[in-house]
Amino acid sequence: MSTQIVRPAGAGNETLAVLAGCALILAVAGTVVTLRAAPAQSHAVAAHQLDARRDLTAAEQGIYADLRIALEEIDAERAGAARLPAVAALADMGLPPFAQDASSAQRGAHVWTLLADGQTQGYLGLSADSAVAASVLLRVAAPAHGHDHAEHAAEDQPDIWMHRSAQAAPAALDAAQLTRAGWRQVVARFDAGVTRQQR
Repeated sequence: MSTQIVRPAGAGNETLAVLAGCALILAVAGTVVTLRAAPAQSHAVAAHQLDARRDLTAAEQGIYADLRIALEEIDAERAGAARLPAVAALADMGLPPFAQDASSAQRGAHVWTLLADGQTQGYLGLSADSAVAASVLLRVAAPAHGHDHAEHAAEDQPDIWMHRSAQAAPAALDAAQLTRAGWRQVVARFDAGVTRQQR
């Protein structure tokens, strides 16, 4: 008669195997995430430009946002015409920042006029209080027709410029002369987060 001893199955070997499998999965996942991560890109703002998040006061950011929204209404009112709607018409519609209300008074009480320089037109808002907000210029090019539209589509995009002086009416509306006169183009760079940061 023979006796055979059967040892009970231990959990130690199974636990080690499970832990080793988990470690392997984490290592592979970490490697894949590291290799596929998009590199952090930072786009520098040119000397003649202002960053919409970092370089503007709260009042200026409000005016900038209002102008970007107002562009849609201005395009609708313009309806392909060569001439932009008058400032009085935009103010009568209650369209910020052209409407004279409590909000506009708190943001520098800008006085708006319609300018024209060849094919380029714009709305100039001279600030009554440059310590609160800069003077603002919204440039809008005349609608292009035919082959000219494809050639000039990029450079004819509406853009917004600011000048820290209250009395900064530009002599011309082209980018080179605006830059020489101290105007700075406002650009949006959303590459380092979504909150406004002060330099």
